[in-house]
Amino acid sequence: MDVCSGYEPLVELTRGGIVESIHLGALAAVDSDGNLLAAYGNPDMVSFPRSSMKPFQALPLVESGGLEAFDLTEEELAIICASHAGTDEHVRVLKSIHQKVGLQVSDLQCGVHWPIDKETSYQMRLRGEEPDSYRHNCSGKHSGMLTQAKLLGQSLGNYLEPVHLVQQNIRKAVSSMCGIHRDDMIFGVDGCSAPVYAMPLNSFAWAIARLVDPFDLDDVRQNACRRITHAMMSFPTMVAGPGQLDTVLMEVMKGKLISKGGAEGYQLIGILPGAVAENSKGIGIAFKIADGDPTRRATQRVVAEMLKALGFESEMASEEYASFNQQTLRNFRGIEIGKIRLARPIQFFS
Repeated sequence: MDVCSGYEPLVELTRGGIVESIHLGALAAVDSDGNLLAAYGNPDMVSFPRSSMKPFQALPLVESGGLEAFDLTEEELAIICASHAGTDEHVRVLKSIHQKVGLQVSDLQCGVHWPIDKETSYQMRLRGEEPDSYRHNCSGKHSGMLTQAKLLGQSLGNYLEPVHLVQQNIRKAVSSMCGIHRDDMIFGVDGCSAPVYAMPLNSFAWAIARLVDPFDLDDVRQNACRRITHAMMSFPTMVAGPGQLDTVLMEVMKGKLISKGGAEGYQLIGILPGAVAENSKGIGIAFKIADGDPTRRATQRVVAEMLKALGFESEMASEEYASFNQQTLRNFRGIEIGKIRLARPIQFFS
């Protein structure tokens, strides 16, 4: 089996005028009508969105009235959709959810790791404090799942089992948004132990477009999609954290898009209707970097070039976004040694 099937050279790094390194990738951009607008590699390639799936995993909770039942705020909804950095502010919001719902940190089955935020991790070590599950970047998603279990009167101890009603509701919602049968989504286990599903890039891109532009969905789902989108844009720091790509991008774009990264080089971007041009449809972008892109350098380049191609040059050139739009490669003395660029320009279909 060809492990690179569906990918093509997407991002390249140069040195001395020649290409030194290449990141393979695949990308699909789809509007809310389901039209494929742009593609890199095979847009039908099947891949796991990983944490990019989180806004969709929150849909059943919002649709079933969970926010009203437990008086959850937009800020709390944002962290339910998050891969947060584990700061004290993130923990504050998580504890608020748990207090309202009647949950304990021991109910979380996401595991434990040190905060992604380096300063928070440093300060905790100075205090001699060990992390608990609140610091895990997926604890917001897990808190949302537990909240739905409470709302439905279901058991908490097995809320991650695929047969649990919470997970069945999530699978149904994700398959519906992607427009594919739920049996056609490949089951996997995420890094936080929750179920995750693989689907074609273009199917997930359409799901994203519908999330930000749910005009053809029933009223309940339209409302849930708009609430999730608005919460993420209103509280971008909850979705990731200070200095993180998703947070900074949503701050710079000021209500024009949502952004949600996933592990192993996956990225979601949803551009709201009317953001590109008057009366423009919502656009969903999903892409996957083949090597997992551990430093996120390829992801950052693709995001910047994709948004430039859509007309957001000034936002990408802003001082606030500068650290994510570095096209010149420099060594530790600051000497220019090469470039990071797309292997070929992104072209949208006419």
